[in-house]
Amino acid sequence: MSKIEGHRDFVPVRIAVMTVSDTRTLDTDKSGNVLVERIEGAGHVVAARDIVKDDVDDIVAVLKGWIADDQIDVVIATGGTGLTGRDVTPEAFAKVQEKEIPGFGELFRWISYQKIKTSTIQSRACAGLAHGTYLFALPGSTGACKDAWDDILVHQLDSRTHPCNMVELMPRLKEHLG
Repeated sequence: MSKIEGHRDFVPVRIAVMTVSDTRTLDTDKSGNVLVERIEGAGHVVAARDIVKDDVDDIVAVLKGWIADDQIDVVIATGGTGLTGRDVTPEAFAKVQEKEIPGFGELFRWISYQKIKTSTIQSRACAGLAHGTYLFALPGSTGACKDAWDDILVHQLDSRTHPCNMVELMPRLKEHLG
């Protein structure tokens, strides 16, 4: 179990929130709002927010802009991770990411299984890394966003989490770029 012990300084992370949907607006984006509340509640910064249509090219365009922005450390997308024809977020992530983080999807589905049982196999939640930016794709339900944030991301995006966390790796994520 992750825990905070000893003294490490908290480092706020700059996080962009993308909602992938053909129908949601900022007023009706419950999952995006859940993420924003939790991100800010944990002491991080919401550096950008957008609602993007369920279209690979549209998602890739926004991702590329955010990945190139040195003021964004993490992108969390909600929506488009299911099995229907319009669910294309993992495909868009695959077009921009340099490395997969398979443990995120595996752990998310294990946590999800505790609550929704075998229905979790319909989730293609995933994570990756692109140009030093962490990318996380979550299902569009508020419950899934709460589970991913409360049980995984809040810990891994907290620089005080032992034995290790993703924030402490951030200074080294662009080593391969020279």
